[in-house]
Amino acid sequence: MAASVDFPLYLITDRQQTGGRSLTSVVEGALRGGVRMVQLREKDLSTKELYELAFELRKLTRLCGAGLIINDRADVALAVDADGVHLGNSSLPIYRVRTLVGPRKLIGVSCHNQLNAITAQEKGADFVTFGPIYYTPSKTIYGEPVGLAALKKAASAVTIPVYALGGIKEHNIPEVLANGARGIALVSAVMAAPDPEAEAGTILQTISRETAARP
Repeated sequence: MAASVDFPLYLITDRQQTGGRSLTSVVEGALRGGVRMVQLREKDLSTKELYELAFELRKLTRLCGAGLIINDRADVALAVDADGVHLGNSSLPIYRVRTLVGPRKLIGVSCHNQLNAITAQEKGADFVTFGPIYYTPSKTIYGEPVGLAALKKAASAVTIPVYALGGIKEHNIPEVLANGARGIALVSAVMAAPDPEAEAGTILQTISRETAARP
């Protein structure tokens, strides 16, 4: 069965933010808290190391009924039968990745402006992440935060789901969703949390409550 974009929270990994805990243990906690889609994003690993970590996370996500997306590496995604690939500015073109992974895998694309989002949709992306919405140290290489107005403009220009990314915490989720985000993508709020299970659960409850309150 083809994967679907039906997850409200898109957890992106960063083992440098786990406070010495293993990445798999933090992800396992987040999955217990309700996370249903994880992007493995560990750019500094060798191909072998990345494959081995992806293999472990694939087993873990399957046990929890969750999905797994691999950042940039279509080969690793195929090797572990992940649910898709997430692409950035320096990745292979979307159409080429689609040829490699087939129609049943998801393709997500990182976007930073409205044109990026429109182009991603036109080229066949299933969803996009958009940001950084707020300041966050890990996204300073992309310049100043794009802000809520840019998020609203991009979300209104496409029909595929837009996941807001960058500096998002529980308290600003309502305004992010109010400006067109279908869901939330985040790293540190869960990866660095003392209790990833509880933090993921709280964030998902907030998303659910805010989504239900909207027409």
